[in-house]
Amino acid sequence: MVDLTSEMAQLWTTLGAPSVGPVRAIQFVAARTGEGASTVAREFAHFAARRARRAVWLVDLDLMNAPQHRAIAADPGRYGVIGRQSAASPDGSSFFTVQPPTRAPDGRPWPDARFLVAHPVGGPKLWVTRFRREALQPEQTPHILATGDYWRALRRFAELVVVDAPALDQATTALTVAPQMDFTVLVVAADSGDAAAPAALKEAILNAGGRVAGLVFNRAAAEPPNFLKAIIP
Repeated sequence: MVDLTSEMAQLWTTLGAPSVGPVRAIQFVAARTGEGASTVAREFAHFAARRARRAVWLVDLDLMNAPQHRAIAADPGRYGVIGRQSAASPDGSSFFTVQPPTRAPDGRPWPDARFLVAHPVGGPKLWVTRFRREALQPEQTPHILATGDYWRALRRFAELVVVDAPALDQATTALTVAPQMDFTVLVVAADSGDAAAPAALKEAILNAGGRVAGLVFNRAAAEPPNFLKAIIP
């Protein structure tokens, strides 16, 4: 695993040292799968948690695959041991709905929020979410919502919310939640040589009502010292 501490420090400074201002929700997304958005989001959350006074939450929007929980669990030496799960919604709100809904024995709908849990990582400062895919019935599917209720509730509970969205070639999740984010950071593989895809992603985020903070060129795999190549306002 490449140590990205210095690169995350630069990103932290570029984004205005989020912990010293109002609570922010910052989304990370790439145009295409494999460009490293999940790595950047995870490393940024890990970096921020060591500087925060309160909790930093890493919210994984890839509900069915939970890549963040799996990656952190696979490397306890770096991130710390994952603790017992807790409810991931401060007030019962949710950023997704499961359809058709689950019914309790009395016939009432089972709250969507119960499908999402959060695990502490190496202590109380860093939390990672996990969708309880195992609780789904075969005919059920989760759908991301455009509502801001969950994000407003989490801002009151956390110091920083880091959101990892699936690449746009997988799903339009990032566009759905973009208006609820304070910023979206675009991640691009530096060796891709394709300027059209990130430009189209930026335009799509803006058209959806989001704010784009900048563009991170990810060169971690080929050239670790230049992981953070540029931030473009």
